Amino acid sequence: MTRISFIDPSGAAYATEAEAGTSIMRAAVEADIPGIVGECGGSMTCGTCHVQIDDAWVGRVGSPDEDEAVILEFTEGAGPNSRLSCQIAITQELDGLVVHVPEVKEY
Repeated sequence: MTRISFIDPSGAAYATEAEAGTSIMRAAVEADIPGIVGECGGSMTCGTCHVQIDDAWVGRVGSPDEDEAVILEFTEGAGPNSRLSCQIAITQELDGLVVHVPEVKEY
């Protein structure tokens, strides 16, 4: 099992574990992590699984591909460390990963 910590906008931490091969989005949804909706189920069409990778982990997680980058362009609060968590497969190398859940305005 791979450990992942989600930090919400207030600084509260939520820890979960997931099997290798699962997406970070799926792990977050199954653990009821606030702020990770995954509305499209991981098909990379909505941006509701947007996270910001902690600086210490950016190199290991990698950069978004071209299709993901397009979705992130239209995602509220996206920045240089932004990723769609549905596009990050959990591996043992990501054990201890820290991701930040950005604040999203409610309309």
